[in-house]
This record gives sequence, structure tokens and C-alpha cells, in this order.
Amino acid sequence: MKPRKRHVLLLWILLCSGMTEAIEPISTTIAVGMAAALTGFLASYPNILYYFHECCRPEWISFNKTGLKTDLDSKLFGQHIASRIILKAVNGFMSNDNPKKPLVLSLHGWTGTGKNFVSKLIAENIYKEGMDSSFVHVFTSTLHFPHPSQNATYKSQLQQWIKGNVTNCERSMFIFDEMDKMHPGLIDSIKPYLDYYDKLDGVSYRKSIFIFLSNAGGESIIQKTLDFWKGGRDREEIELRDLEVSLSLSVFNNNQSGFFHTSLIDKNLVDFFVPFLPLEYQHIVQCAKAEMKARGLEPDPDVADMVARDVVYFPKLERVFSVKGCKTIESKLDYYT
Repeated sequence: MKPRKRHVLLLWILLCSGMTEAIEPISTTIAVGMAAALTGFLASYPNILYYFHECCRPEWISFNKTGLKTDLDSKLFGQHIASRIILKAVNGFMSNDNPKKPLVLSLHGWTGTGKNFVSKLIAENIYKEGMDSSFVHVFTSTLHFPHPSQNATYKSQLQQWIKGNVTNCERSMFIFDEMDKMHPGLIDSIKPYLDYYDKLDGVSYRKSIFIFLSNAGGESIIQKTLDFWKGGRDREEIELRDLEVSLSLSVFNNNQSGFFHTSLIDKNLVDFFVPFLPLEYQHIVQCAKAEMKARGLEPDPDVADMVARDVVYFPKLERVFSVKGCKTIESKLDYYT
């Protein structure tokens, strides 16, 4: 063991032992000597404790652009538009030492197309602890905001949660899942934190990231993708401009969604509406192979084919797109392997 690591380990043992009741009494002389030694050690290595406990410092928060690109290229399938937007948006934001506002991404598409997965990839390439980081906060509508009658309370709590966490670390990430099930108007309570303000009550939110996940708008994305398929055109030809207007309108006018007539859209505070296309058979095969690889198995084309064939597709006649995307791949692999 290297001397520095050995010293760090000894310090950690001493610190931890100091948190518990002493087994045997020690003399004042020894105690003073230990305190002096620890004080000297901490003076020599002032940042040493940051290696043991996650904190809002570069040792724990550092963007890996290459890692995110590699992950998007090798782990996300059938989402050429989303991959391009996410990489450029996150890279541009994290490279800017003085952003004018927080990064606000709204991910839309059918279930199982990769919205949650992409959020995870972003977190893993910014925070050393990934989704387990104490600076990544996930809100699920049906879990955290279940009762419409308590909407006023939820608004106050949400404001307090966000303000408290950003006060603790300006590089915080907030993920709102099931936005299509959130009560209309609730998300507007955090509008000031997403706007172009230097500080609000002494707190700057400009370096935080907000990600909204929603199935809302999925129908318009599916219809456009199906139109390309029926026209014999490659899905890779679909561009953001083909979907952006219809997507934002369908989200804004959905009276069952947290985005219904929200000022976030009206005031252009959402930086990017990111469409996730419905997945086809070939993408299910890729998902199955990737999952086998993640399990330490050699990807088996025959098994991947069986898994993909076992998935339900729609529309009923054409059977082009997977009903649940890649969502059931893990359980189906358990069955076939």
C-alpha cells in the first residue's frame, strides 16, 4: 500500500473510531498528541475528507463528454434525433462557466423508448455516483404528487425542495417523471427557478439541470414516424423540425398533463423538446444484445431474435413498432437464457 493511501486509511480509522464510544480510556497526553497529529495531517492534506464523502466539488461532479457520446452511441438505439440533441445540449451547458439559465430538457415519447435511460446516462457522466448521487433528485408524479386536492401544498413543498437542494449544490439535477400525469399548474410553481435570473433570494439556479419525462406528444411522434415508414423513407431522415411544432403544441394543449398551458412553454423556458421515436424490431434485437453484454454474456443473435419476436407490435395490421419499446427485455431474457 502506498504511504499516502496508508495514511488516509489510518486517518479514516481514527476519525471513525472517534465517533464511537471509547473501549478504553486514554490519557490526556495521548489524546492531545493524537489531536495534534490529526490537525497536522489535515493541514497537509486539506482536501482529504472530500475523498470519503460526496460533496459539491469537481472530485464528485465533472462532465465526461466522451463518456456520454460513447454511451449514447453504443447503448441507445433508434434515437438519432435524441442522441444528437442531448449530446450538444449537455455539452454546451456543462462547458459554459456562466450559463444564463438552467438547462431545461423535456423528453417525450412512447413508453420504453429510452427517456429514463437517457436521464441515467446524463447523470452517470456528470456525477461520480450517477443516479445514486445526493445531488440527483427524482420526482414521480403518482408517488410524490398523488392527490389533486393538495396541489397548493405540493407547490410549496416543491419550491422548498428545489431551493434547499440548489442552495446545497448549484450543480443539482432534477428529474420529473410522468409529467403527463402531473396536475396542471403544479410545474409552473418552479418557473422562477428556470428563468433568466442571476439570483433569487440569494440563490443562483443557473447551473442546475431540469429534465422532464413524458408520454405526452407520443401519438404525434408515432404518426410522423409511421408516415415516413409508409412512404418508404428511412427513419434516419426524420429531423427535429419535422416534429418540434406538433410536439410542443400537443404537449401544451393536453389538459391531462403537467404542461397544460404552462408558462414554461409560453415563455420559452424549455430549451429543447426532445422526441423519442417508437422502436422497431431491429432496435429490440439491439437492446437484447446490449443487455446480454451488460450481464457479462456473449451476445447471442438467436436469443436476441427470439426475444424480439416475442414482443408485441403495433399498429395491429402493420406491426411496425414495439408496444413497450425495450421495457420488457430484461424479464424476457431471464426466460430465454
